Amino acid sequence: MDLSAARHAFVTGGASGIGLGIVDALVKRGIRVTIADIDADSLGQVLVSRKDTCRGQVLDTRDRPGWARAKAEAEQAFGPVDILVNNAGIAPDGRLFADMDPQSFDRIIAINLTGVFNGVSAFAADMRARGKGHIVNTSSIAGLSVSFPGVGAYGVAKFGVVALSEGLRNEMAPHGVGVSVLCPGYVATNLARSTVKLGGVVRDSALSIPDSGVSAADVGEMVACAIAENRAYIITHPDSWKGVEKRLRAIEAAFAEAR
Repeated sequence: MDLSAARHAFVTGGASGIGLGIVDALVKRGIRVTIADIDADSLGQVLVSRKDTCRGQVLDTRDRPGWARAKAEAEQAFGPVDILVNNAGIAPDGRLFADMDPQSFDRIIAINLTGVFNGVSAFAADMRARGKGHIVNTSSIAGLSVSFPGVGAYGVAKFGVVALSEGLRNEMAPHGVGVSVLCPGYVATNLARSTVKLGGVVRDSALSIPDSGVSAADVGEMVACAIAENRAYIITHPDSWKGVEKRLRAIEAAFAEAR
């Protein structure tokens, strides 16, 4: 997508972390942004220094009527949305599947997967009708390979986001709309704190994300470049390939055995 022609982006989970990194990368390219977030306080703080280029929208991505209202208000203010970034999410709870509270499972799926679909449902048809636009859905490296226990419903949701994005990309490509899926590794954000605010629980290790050398601002730049190049996958940590490769080799071996 030619970013110089984009006028309006809508970014969920945009008041902090990777979402805010994406917001700033798009603003840097002259795009006005509706920052949607469930945390009104964080949203207000972010807008103080960005009020000339951004507007805020309090939104729970599980709320489908809320999506309709948010879309109407955003487009009344800044015009049609050219770029949609479905980034809002919460952390895994660290429980094994056998021990997971069903309410925790449902919450993670509702926010991390169904919330992404709700964004697509709100905006994709209009982009298709206009024959332009780009959608970015945030998954995780855990959406390509789950290599350790305790990821639980988070991995299920993130695999789902990858599948949703791949299918949507095939459907939208003939209509001039691009779709990318973002699969970040460890990036320092306030994901754990946001999870607790929404009633979830997180394992202690999630409260201190190791420094991987990749910042939220770095990811924002990666996303902006990927939109411009219409890349299907956005990978932030290439050293994560080993786990993904191991999974793919196992699938390849299974196919070979089936011949």
